[in-house]
Amino acid sequence: MTSQESFKRRVRQRMAKTGERYTAARKVLLDQAAAVAEQNARVWVSPPEMSDEKMKARTGRGHNEWADIIEAWEGDSTDHTAIARYLHAEFEELDAWWSQAVTVSYERIVGLRLPYQRSDGLFACSKTRTVTADTEVLRKMLLSADHRADLFPDEPTELRSKPDTKVLRIAIGPDKAAAMFTIADAGDGLAKVTVQHEKLPTYESVEWWKFYWSEWLEAINSGG
Repeated sequence: MTSQESFKRRVRQRMAKTGERYTAARKVLLDQAAAVAEQNARVWVSPPEMSDEKMKARTGRGHNEWADIIEAWEGDSTDHTAIARYLHAEFEELDAWWSQAVTVSYERIVGLRLPYQRSDGLFACSKTRTVTADTEVLRKMLLSADHRADLFPDEPTELRSKPDTKVLRIAIGPDKAAAMFTIADAGDGLAKVTVQHEKLPTYESVEWWKFYWSEWLEAINSGG
């Protein structure tokens, strides 16, 4: 079977699945093939957190196009702040936030930034789960040094926020990286708990703490 016949067969399969006309189905498959070819033209060290479709929809360009623009720039393409400032100044479609987003995506693609790594070189991770728990009781336990010893056995902790702060900041572990806890009442005896753990020293520590927080939230949910 020739490649042309194979392509026509794929078009007919898509038509049968989606109900599209031949022209519409053919265009979708051609666009998909073009997107794959565009991405394969550049080897990505690691994929950006944002999808290429979302980046293109918001900025008018995909990740590879922005990477080409940054590398064609005469400035220092290894300097995060300099890249973000250049993009914000030269491209009116990019506000400050999107200039940062494009920069971070570029750094991931070319290997200047690892997954979960922030611009200061340190790492962060987060976990969110709705658990069976009283919001106020859990909050008071986090505020209490004695209760934290029960909540986090074998892990040293230190409260680093005021008791009335909405987001509780607690240093935990040997590196004393700060974990920020947001606890929201979800009704019916449920609480939505988000843990944002920042300033972790290595990528490996991120993987360890992601597992730790998953297990911790499961223990909270089961009353352990």
